[in-house]
Amino acid sequence: MLEHLTVVRHPLVQHKLTLMRDRETSTNSFRTLLREISQLLAYEITREMEMTTRQIETPLCAMQAPVIDGKKLALISILRAGNGLLDGVLELIPAARVGFVGLYRDPETLQPVQYYYKVPSELENRLVIALDPMLATGNSSAAAVDLLKKSGARNIRFMCLLAAPEGVARMKAAHPDVPIVTAALDECLNDHGYIVPGLGDAGDRMFGTK
Repeated sequence: MLEHLTVVRHPLVQHKLTLMRDRETSTNSFRTLLREISQLLAYEITREMEMTTRQIETPLCAMQAPVIDGKKLALISILRAGNGLLDGVLELIPAARVGFVGLYRDPETLQPVQYYYKVPSELENRLVIALDPMLATGNSSAAAVDLLKKSGARNIRFMCLLAAPEGVARMKAAHPDVPIVTAALDECLNDHGYIVPGLGDAGDRMFGTK
């Protein structure tokens, strides 16, 4: 496996992903599955968070207990489909700060066009997790990470549901310091920039706009 890419092959992740790929899966079920799978991916992407200890009292005695160190992490949703991952991760880490990067892909050039950007303060002191279900061409993802770095972020991780080899290569070339966690590395992109076999447009399937 590529050094900067982690594919989470846990049976629950793979089972839920198969249900999401099925074209017969309803919008409601797709949304629920995306929230569930995002929590399983979040478990993996937060594995190496820095820890410290603090003194607590259990019902039996005092002890030095492990807690997460540093400022609360920042979750950055790459709109609009990133919100599907965001909901699930926030259930797991409710104290996280949240930001949004609004990008859409020009259908002719496949290049990202920015329309919104709002992120938490002090990104340089936070673990920053960028969320987007599909890493296809990688252009929007790379552009989003560019913006986060300009805002001071230094410790960035990228979480997606599906990745294409082209997108992984693009992200590695642009941001080799940003590890990627995904549920699957699919075969390729088609002529329209969609991941194959993929699952279609994640935003359309999540919001019922297909």
